[in-house]
Amino acid sequence: MLKKLLTVAAVAAGLSQGAAQAETCGGVYKVKRGDSLSLIADQHYKNAGLWTAIHQNNLGSIGPRPSSIRVGMKLNLACINGLPTGLAGGAEVSAATATTTAAPIAVTQGTAANRKKISILVGDGYSPFMDRSLPNGGLMVDIMQQVMKAANPAEGYAFHWVNDRAAHRNPLLSNTLLDVGMPWLRPDCEGSPEIPICKNFNFSKPMFEFLFLLFTHKDKPVTFNSDADIVGLTLCRPAGFSTHDLEGGGRKWVSQKKINLVRPRTIEDCFNLLKQGEIDAVVINEFVGRAAIKDMNIKDIVKIVDSRPLSIGSLGALIHKSHPRGAELIAMINDGLLKTRKSGEYQKVIEMHMSRIWSEF
Repeated sequence: MLKKLLTVAAVAAGLSQGAAQAETCGGVYKVKRGDSLSLIADQHYKNAGLWTAIHQNNLGSIGPRPSSIRVGMKLNLACINGLPTGLAGGAEVSAATATTTAAPIAVTQGTAANRKKISILVGDGYSPFMDRSLPNGGLMVDIMQQVMKAANPAEGYAFHWVNDRAAHRNPLLSNTLLDVGMPWLRPDCEGSPEIPICKNFNFSKPMFEFLFLLFTHKDKPVTFNSDADIVGLTLCRPAGFSTHDLEGGGRKWVSQKKINLVRPRTIEDCFNLLKQGEIDAVVINEFVGRAAIKDMNIKDIVKIVDSRPLSIGSLGALIHKSHPRGAELIAMINDGLLKTRKSGEYQKVIEMHMSRIWSEF
């Protein structure tokens, strides 16, 4: 009888352990023969459209082409809406979801003591990357917070919220009224050193990379296997958004009029033009595009070109070249970023924010 009870207890313990192991979210997926990012997304997220979430989370290993996965490659799958479950390396569901409700940033009044610290210039209205209403101030503010903690400068550091984004580079940073600006998209400064931001500022190492995508009308799809497919198209990107990726790498799409670029005031204007059939595609970073599609309730008429992204953007911090401590501060930020990556804190921040962002889409 005792032997039977022990056997039952062992089985129950095994089932309990299996259940506990199944209560995980996210983790590592090993690519099998016949896999594609959309198939993996369909299998593990029940949504083939989340292939870009897998691509973005594994840019370092996949590269710019989503088709570049190979058998045996290990992909990190973020926890999105409680999926995927049961993968090796996943976090317990409670741990994976608890931090998505982190508090918004509370900003205290500036003091004379704060002015002696390294000043980091940020601003609202750049979701999901920074806004005081977002958990921990948004993805990029949270990353920078961890970077500066790791760097641990003797004089300390302080975030300064200025919502006039046009004033950030000039005069606030150009006159060294504040020290560090973020987040900024780094253009191809090696290929186009004449770009003003490249001429006047030094960039940190990339803190976050993301995809620029082509959003087309489902009834008027666009093929994009090479840059030649884009020639002659009418594309839309709102005024105020950089066009570096349309010009860099030898593209010169705008300056040589290889495309017709429409630049209305807002991203909503671009998608309205797409609905009306007046443009071929909206070209914008994935997060801005998906947020607009959700807000406008046009998911059923918009298609994301899935052959490849238009480009990959990298965000980081910048410091004006006239800053007397510029080289020192850039080196300090880069060192803090490296430490944060090695400690695992960087990946924790990324996964927390990505889980929240993707669940909102």
